[in-house]
Amino acid sequence: MLQQFSLLRTFAVMEWKSPNYRNGVFHNLEHTVLMSPDSSMLKAFFKFMRKPRSVYPPAPLPSMRRNLKEQVTDDTSVTWFGHSSYLIRMNGQNILVDPVFSNHASPVPIFAKAFTGSNVYGPEDMPDIDVLIITHNHYDHLDGRTIQRLRHRVGAVYTGLGVKADLVRYGLPKDKIREMDWGESAQLPAGLSLTSAPARHFSGRGVKRNQSLWSSFILASEKEKIYIGGDSGYGPHFKSIGDQYGPFDLAILETGQYNTDWASIHMMPEEAVQAAKDLRAKGILPVHWAKFALAFHPWDEPVRRTVAEAQKHGIPVATPRIGEATMLHRPFPSAYWWEEVKLP
Repeated sequence: MLQQFSLLRTFAVMEWKSPNYRNGVFHNLEHTVLMSPDSSMLKAFFKFMRKPRSVYPPAPLPSMRRNLKEQVTDDTSVTWFGHSSYLIRMNGQNILVDPVFSNHASPVPIFAKAFTGSNVYGPEDMPDIDVLIITHNHYDHLDGRTIQRLRHRVGAVYTGLGVKADLVRYGLPKDKIREMDWGESAQLPAGLSLTSAPARHFSGRGVKRNQSLWSSFILASEKEKIYIGGDSGYGPHFKSIGDQYGPFDLAILETGQYNTDWASIHMMPEEAVQAAKDLRAKGILPVHWAKFALAFHPWDEPVRRTVAEAQKHGIPVATPRIGEATMLHRPFPSAYWWEEVKLP
């Protein structure tokens, strides 16, 4: 235990040779405030204590149960598990992103509990994972219990600078973990590549913020590209990524848990659609909704606003149920299933 503490302490005081690291913390590319000038963390806390009932679905969410350990097609697919957890299958590789299979998204189990019906998959349902991607270390993206239960079935881990310490604490061998700065690329098995790219957000699992880097990622084969958005406020980095790496067959973008009080670090749904246009994406998979109530909007408002805005611009939107596969180069799941979530 003492040796583990020493290791974590070494990580904590590390000085990163990165253009994004200055004065002991990581920075966004553009000036970014966590809270708007007329708000504060204290005001937000009191709002959270008085969240309207509409932030929770009135009935259990529907899902589609599948045996994920059986690969029935060679086509690239994305299976969403609610919020920002999803399994990508590309070139025969299993790539798991930000898995959160605990029943909560906070250090204290009674807070940020998963919606009923949203937690129907767990670590035991996952196939062996060739690549695990962690976009940043917030509790709704890096879940310690899930990492502990998956740690013996993960081939390699890719994440931002400084996140390794959290992952080692949950049992992942440090030699399996590669930390990446924005702009760095790695070659994966089966002819795949992974590139770290900017996001506009922040990091932290305690009082001290921005000790590790938050990222988006570009997953590519010779024929296909998927943009893994992580968490991000809107900004010019989307167009820069689109110009340099696009077009994308699919952009997986956060569309929920937004509020004008923190508009710089989370996108409004309409901004996510604009981001997809900037990225030159052929379609959108909206994530960061339908599992946790981390803001004050109605639980299904993110997808409703995203679909409505995307229709104005002729951009296809995938709206899968939890556990339903979205296939590239095939018609996206498009049912308005959230309209069926009603009290009996």
